[in-house]
Amino acid sequence: MVLAPMAGITNTAYRRLCREYGNGLFVSEMVTSRALVERTEESMRLIGHHESEQFRSVQLYGVDPATISKAIEMLVQENLADHIDLNFGCPVAKVTRKGGGAALPWKSELFEAIVQSAVKAAGEIPVTVKMRKGIDQDHLTFLDAGKAARDAGVTAVALHGRTAQDFYSGKADWDAIAELREALPDVQVLGNGDIWSAADAVLMMEKTGVDGIVVGRGCLGRPWLFQDLERAIAGYLTGDKTPNVEEVMPTLGEVADAFYRHGELLTEFFDEEGRACRDIRKHVAWYFKGYPVGGDFRAALARVESLQQAADLLGTLERGAPYPGEEAEGPRGRLGSLKSCSLPEGWLASRDLTESHRAQLEFAELSISGG
Repeated sequence: MVLAPMAGITNTAYRRLCREYGNGLFVSEMVTSRALVERTEESMRLIGHHESEQFRSVQLYGVDPATISKAIEMLVQENLADHIDLNFGCPVAKVTRKGGGAALPWKSELFEAIVQSAVKAAGEIPVTVKMRKGIDQDHLTFLDAGKAARDAGVTAVALHGRTAQDFYSGKADWDAIAELREALPDVQVLGNGDIWSAADAVLMMEKTGVDGIVVGRGCLGRPWLFQDLERAIAGYLTGDKTPNVEEVMPTLGEVADAFYRHGELLTEFFDEEGRACRDIRKHVAWYFKGYPVGGDFRAALARVESLQQAADLLGTLERGAPYPGEEAEGPRGRLGSLKSCSLPEGWLASRDLTESHRAQLEFAELSISGG
């Protein structure tokens, strides 16, 4: 069970919160390799881990083998990570338009060089790769990229069953995940996409044969999902044909407690209560999805400037209000429709990297997180 790295979400505070409910591999926010090599203040904060995080997982985004290698060498030499994940799945326009993220595996030699340099630099530290099916249905890369990553020596390959063009729309293609699993019998394959519940996780494992699952949007406002996943997958892996997928169905009071705990952990993470309250605003709708709290309450909670104000507001709720069922379940976070994938001009003309495209890649890591 893997908590997918999500920019602005999977910081130390949220990882700690999820771990309080269940076990799993909790990956940090994505950080660019260049920013890490330059040791920018924000990049060093992003890769920071609390002392309670005994297994430290860092996701890197990069477009240059040498820079990726330097970043990983730093992490290894300074003992800052126990696992490295490489991001080749980001569909955000500001990343793909420069040739990064989900666009990069199209340039097969560059992809291979990056993964090979990462594995070499990491030494005994496991390296994994997270990717999408490809740019669009006419430019799929997941099979070639998966085989190249395996040959480079990665520990696992995670596939999000969507293309960059799909963004987060429609249904994830679990058949593609199964196809990759069949094509790579000699390396771990993880499935990602449309896991909104423990039942979904078990169903994916049954249908695709993957070694594990990666959950992202499904846990937004639901850190207790990891308790559900741990119980259900444990049953599945011990051969139970009908594993226990009974899910946590928190009362409104239990949701309020989780939200407040999240605020406490964010305050510790940022070392600033005001910033923590601003950061948690985006989580309000996710936590209280389906619960009868009203728009005025949600708006007021999104405006609090201190934990005490949050506590006072949360204290007005009907704590015994039961779990609302289907209204609280299903998709959350980004949805949207098909998007034309922004790419460098002429990117799809060849799978080889031209000098013009190499020059554009120089600008693909100007931000810190890449997300």
